[in-house]
Amino acid sequence: MNLGALDTFAYEFVGREIWIEFEMPEFTAICPFSDFPDFAVIRLKYVPNERCIELKSLKLYINSFRDVKIFHEHVINIILEDFVKACDPLRVEIEGDFHVRGNIKTVVRASYSKSA
Repeated sequence: MNLGALDTFAYEFVGREIWIEFEMPEFTAICPFSDFPDFAVIRLKYVPNERCIELKSLKLYINSFRDVKIFHEHVINIILEDFVKACDPLRVEIEGDFHVRGNIKTVVRASYSKSA
């Protein structure tokens, strides 16, 4: 899977825990079975450690899923893994709130906490 890169910048207040929250209301990927688009609102919040995610790179990264055939559950796990790899946060919570499809609404949540 060839996804965009997540760029970061130095967090100047290391040791001060803050939550940073993003809402990405126009997420799109492709259903592997039907080839139809799946739409979702992705909500991501995190506590930075030493690095923060740069917003333009996050936008490009999220938009890079538009032509990817992927299951809802895998989308959330891949975003979580890539996010943790990019900025090594203290904590992350992510939610994929997928639009109704075939009378079924799917919400997928995952989280990560850095080991002490």
